Amino acid sequence: MTLLPSPQQLRYLVALAESRHFGRAARLCSVTQSTLSAGLLALERQLDCHILDRAAGRHVVFTPLGLELVERARTALTSLESVSEAARAAREPMGGPLRLGVIPTVGPFLLPTLMPALRSAFPRLRLYLREDTTANLVDRLSANRLDLLLLATPCDCGGADTMPVARDGFMVALLPSHRLAGEDAIPVAALATERLLLLEDGHCLRDQALAVCGLLAGDRGDQDGFAATSLHTLVQMVANGLGITLLPQLAVAAGITEGTGLVLRPLAGAGAWRTLGLAWRPNAPRSADYRALGSYLVESCRDIFEN
Repeated sequence: MTLLPSPQQLRYLVALAESRHFGRAARLCSVTQSTLSAGLLALERQLDCHILDRAAGRHVVFTPLGLELVERARTALTSLESVSEAARAAREPMGGPLRLGVIPTVGPFLLPTLMPALRSAFPRLRLYLREDTTANLVDRLSANRLDLLLLATPCDCGGADTMPVARDGFMVALLPSHRLAGEDAIPVAALATERLLLLEDGHCLRDQALAVCGLLAGDRGDQDGFAATSLHTLVQMVANGLGITLLPQLAVAAGITEGTGLVLRPLAGAGAWRTLGLAWRPNAPRSADYRALGSYLVESCRDIFEN
């Protein structure tokens, strides 16, 4: 009979791949460094292969086979954890821990309203939040380090199952003295000659704004080296006369421009919005919970955008 790797050995392997350091990997697994090293050495002997390139000295370098085994270990651990998830979902629907990832252009504006409502609607649900860029959140979802994501699409969701919950229209923020401030709505074509201020690389809102305006990366408004790390910074840049920007209606409804004196006009044209939605791993045991949560978000977002 084939002797199979233990779940603990697979956790050691994945932790080392993610940390690239034996000490940090041991701390992630709550074991001593010697225990982790011995476990990985036993795994190599058990599989009769080299997972690590020992010739690399003190650096952690995986062999090509080792890298393949890391990915297989991640898949195996996800499958094992889904067994417990399925039992918990059946025992406690809409209850227990839920690791939710959210992007920075959604979290600060939606969660203050949403969290109290969720606690009231689902008192047994314990939400653990992680804010990060879309790409990093999708990676964490794939690695089973997050259960559910709250994103803005279009974006690359890495093959995850998705559920739209709201359409978030774009608003143009500009000074009252700007030539377009007198318009009831601003067509996308009118932005072609404007200096459009954007978030820095890595934020999906940046790519969505470029796509809506039909711009290429080389046409971006931060080509002189200036880009914002948050929507609040973008607002301050516009208020200081550096250009105009696009803001999601969600952020505007949360009062992001209050006290700045800026004028806000809806952006008119095809695709002048982003879609807020949930994403989770395909065939996740708690997918029914995620869809129920999505249905609740649909109603909650409707109230936010209509007020």
